[in-house]
Amino acid sequence: MKLHEYQAKGVFADAGLPVPESRLASTVDEAVAAADEIGYPVAVKAQVQVGGRGKAGGIELVESETEARDAAAAILGMDLKGLHVDRVLVESAVDFVDELYAGVTMDRAKGDPVAMVSTEGGVDIEAVAAENPDAIAREHVDPDSGLQPYQARRTVFEAGVDREVATDVARVLTTLYDLWAERDATEIEVNPVMVTADGDVVCADAVMNVDDDALFRQSELAAMEEEAAGDDLEAKANEYGFDYVRLSGNVGIIGNGAGLVMTTLDLVDHFGGTPANFLDIGGGAKAERVTNALDMVFADENVDSVVFNIFGGITRGDEVAKGINEALAQFDEIPKPVVVRLAGTNATEGMEILNTDLVTVEETLESAVERAVEYTEGDR
Repeated sequence: MKLHEYQAKGVFADAGLPVPESRLASTVDEAVAAADEIGYPVAVKAQVQVGGRGKAGGIELVESETEARDAAAAILGMDLKGLHVDRVLVESAVDFVDELYAGVTMDRAKGDPVAMVSTEGGVDIEAVAAENPDAIAREHVDPDSGLQPYQARRTVFEAGVDREVATDVARVLTTLYDLWAERDATEIEVNPVMVTADGDVVCADAVMNVDDDALFRQSELAAMEEEAAGDDLEAKANEYGFDYVRLSGNVGIIGNGAGLVMTTLDLVDHFGGTPANFLDIGGGAKAERVTNALDMVFADENVDSVVFNIFGGITRGDEVAKGINEALAQFDEIPKPVVVRLAGTNATEGMEILNTDLVTVEETLESAVERAVEYTEGDR
């Protein structure tokens, strides 16, 4: 479960982390009233779960009531990378002189949590890791003992953080780790951690993702789940019980099994495309579940083509084929090209059932993905 920024900041504030004063608003008048109450300058920030909001016009810094009204009117209702903005966070602006990054996640290669700090805050951390990995200081943590203060200080110093604020940044990192462990988070980060001219350290952003399987013991966070669903598609995915993540690309992806879907995502990237989603229908999916999955992907306006990757184990190829046929039969014209790769249990029976007039069939996963990417380029 991904928390919205305002939700994560509420959790951060309760843990004692320094966050800007803020108000949530769903109308222009509410946003202006919040800005007047907080005091200018303020930032008006779209509350959608997508990166790069500022570059996409979803964050505006305003210094007057008129500017606040104009910014709220522009951001509320906008389509931001395929997500509808219906709420904004109005928060006190931070006059900063430096931006840092701090976060905690699981290093699956080593099997341990890892705390991270970088002086390249304000930049997508994946980009930093790819272009300048030495700019990220990492500290692996023993879950039994947690992140010790000396480890946090060491990480901060290795990152090259100014000594005048190093203690406060280390405290932020320690608190983030404690939240990560106590709240069953999968990822938690602040990007950027802002440093003011007076040496104050402020958590200007907040990302917190929580393990869905642990929500039964996180009642406070579970209560946020409905609002945390980033858009109608994610809410529908929760209703259907799909493992679904909306991404920023245009190749829709459906598969059975997380590993299979992740492989498909990687291949889309390999062939020059960009994935629109991660959608795992799970094992043993029946026709109705397959139909629901296709309906969901078709509903994403960003999707230009769909690749269906099924390798049957307990999932039967004939059931998948029935679901695809049922989903496509409701359309007079197929809204987006569908490429199907079907292998494994009852794949032969499935191919006999599948209406190949409505889909493109490929024998291998590589050829299926390559064809789906071609379709997004208009090659049909």
